Order: sequence, then C-alpha cells, then structure tokens
Amino acid sequence: MRAIYADHAATTRPAPEVVAAMAPWLGEAFGNPSSVHARGEAARDAIEQARARVAALLGATPEEIVFTASGSEANNLALKGVSAGAPEARRRLVISAIEHPSVLETALHLEARGMPLTIVPVERDGVVDPARVAAALGQDVVLLSVMAVNNESGVVQPTAELAALAHAAGVAFHVDAVQAAGKIPIDVAALGADLLSIAGHKFHGPLGAAALFVRRRTRLVPQVHGGHQERSRRAGTENLPAIVGLGVAAERAAVRLEAGARRLAGLDARLIDGLAAAIPGARLNGSRNRRVPGTANLCFPGVDGEAVLHELDREGITVSTGSACSAATPGPSHVLIAMELSAEDAHASVRFSLGEDNDEADVDRLLATVPPIVERLRALAGGAAADSAGAQLRGVSAQRAGFGA
Repeated sequence: MRAIYADHAATTRPAPEVVAAMAPWLGEAFGNPSSVHARGEAARDAIEQARARVAALLGATPEEIVFTASGSEANNLALKGVSAGAPEARRRLVISAIEHPSVLETALHLEARGMPLTIVPVERDGVVDPARVAAALGQDVVLLSVMAVNNESGVVQPTAELAALAHAAGVAFHVDAVQAAGKIPIDVAALGADLLSIAGHKFHGPLGAAALFVRRRTRLVPQVHGGHQERSRRAGTENLPAIVGLGVAAERAAVRLEAGARRLAGLDARLIDGLAAAIPGARLNGSRNRRVPGTANLCFPGVDGEAVLHELDREGITVSTGSACSAATPGPSHVLIAMELSAEDAHASVRFSLGEDNDEADVDRLLATVPPIVERLRALAGGAAADSAGAQLRGVSAQRAGFGA
C-alpha cells in the first residue's frame, strides 16, 4: 500500500517548483550575496526577490523581513532582541502556557537571567482568554508573545484581539505564526503584530530557511554579531538556495491557500467524525471550530499514544504524538496538560496533520486502520482499569463529547 504521511505539522515535502528554483543556486549560480561583483549581485537580487515574496504573503514590506535559519531562531531573535533593548521600567515578558518550546524555553532562559516572566493559562478548549492576558499586562511589560496556531492542537488564537490589548498597554506583540503560514491568511497590518515568525518547511519550502517580520520602528537588538547582513539585524552569510526556495514557497502558498484550506477542512471533518464513531471515547483535544484545517489532536483513552504511533508506522502511516521539537522530551505534553488533560490522557493522544499530499483514500485507510489498532492495544492493556475506562468511554462516545467544542 501507498505510504500515508499525516505529520504535516512537523514538516512538509518541498514542492517540486521549490526544489527546481533552488537547484541553480546549489550549482553554477552559486555566489555570496555580500560580494560586489556580478555573481554576488545576482545572489543579492535573488535574496531580495525572495524577501519581496515572503513580505507579500504576510502583507508586509520587504524591509520588514529578516531571514533566519529556522522558526526557532526567529522566535529567539524576537524575544531576546526585544528584551535586550527594553528600558529599565519595562522588563517583564508575558507568554501563554501553550507556546512552542522555542518561545517557552527562551522566556524561561531570560527569566533565569533576571527578566520577570508571566505565563498565562489557557482554557480547556486550548484558546487563550484575552481577559486573562489583559490582567497580566502592565506598565512593566515589554513584550507579549502568543502563537497564532498551536502546533499540537491546531487551535487558532485570538491574536488580533490580543494585539489590541498589548498596544493599549504600550506593549510590543510577537506572534509565532509558524503553524499558521500557508494554512490561514496572515496580514500583519490587520493582525497588529509587531513581530511575527514563519518557517518555510511548514508550507512546502525547504528546511533551513525562515523569517521574522519586524515592524518598522520596533527596537530589535541583534543576537548574532559579526556582519551587516539583514540590515545588521542578523549577521552571517545568507543561505541563498534555501531563501530562494522559501520565497517560491511563500508565493505558492498565497495562491493555494483558500482552495487548500477548503479541501483540508473536508478531509479533516471526515477523519474526526469517522474516528469518533468507530472508537469508543475518542475525543478531540481543543476547540473544533477554532482550528486550522487538517490538524486534529485526538485522545484515545486507555492506550499509549506512542504505541498507536508505532503500530501505524508499521502500516506505513506517519503520525505524531505532539511537537516534533519536543519528541525526545520525557513526560506528557505541556500543551495538553495546560488544557487540563490528565497525564494519562495526554499520553493517550495522537496528532494527525493532513496536508496537500493527502486525499480521500488516505482518510479511508486511516479510518480502517486506526480503530482496530486502538481496540487491540486496549485489549492488551486489560485489567479492571481498562474495563472501567471502557464503560465510561462508551457513554461519552454516544454523545460524541468534545466534538462540538
């Protein structure tokens, strides 16, 4: 059978046109964009064309785009760069409890070095409550950072509302949009973001190319020194082939976004409803109505999510139990725990993230393959605990609890 890749939230296959656009710059067209000869100028022109394409995807101007090597670096630059330039009266950071590790761990790193940190809880549906954020803001806050789309649940956050709250308090607002770009429209002007991170490999671009939008007049202290690249905001010779690929992927994503979202929404609904009907107690983690199309994090109580993952892997089906960036970290997902799942239910959860490589036949195969795997693993678990859980699950399943949230 054809292999099924359902882990698009982790990374995506570079599109053929992206690979084709990168190829010359990996071969005879190579050059250093900082060089002043013709070869260098050609490389510089290619970088600037890519910058314009990324800016167009975000509704920004090219001068507001800083290229980085990854979304994690972009997030680090946003938090560390703003914090380094913060006035003495504004030193506190505010983030949500469900941020990607590259935001969460960076904020904890800064806290350990003397910057106060407030972590705002989220609701059970995975949505950040603006009222809680408003209560956390104050005249001592320099930056609020809340992701646009959660990488584990796919839940879309009320970022425009949060931006208004931040600006009313005189606070800069950073958005980790790594899981949003290419899936939902992004307009930095309408959104009100001062800084916004994206990564090309999440929307069929290459690994190794990402970007940070930095609104004009936003103070950002560089974190990599030793060169004038990126208008002196990020030193180092640019990854020319990858940046070219990022630009093509951004232009491609803008064209395909609306139709792609509609198609994925249909596949996503079939998958969720089908698993809910076939697996007693299966439930969606997080709001159903506030999600990007294609990403569904499902809890199968009574089983180990990693066991489900490995069984599916043996069937040629690739899924995830959470963030690829924290896959080696022991313990339950901090995102699911923040959403008030028990440790057991967090461990029993699996993330399915569909993409443009998937079709109706893939969903049919998932619906045929996942339920017997869960049933078999539950049977292997055995014991009174499993019997008790099963009784509760059957009652919950009858009402499809959690699927209308």
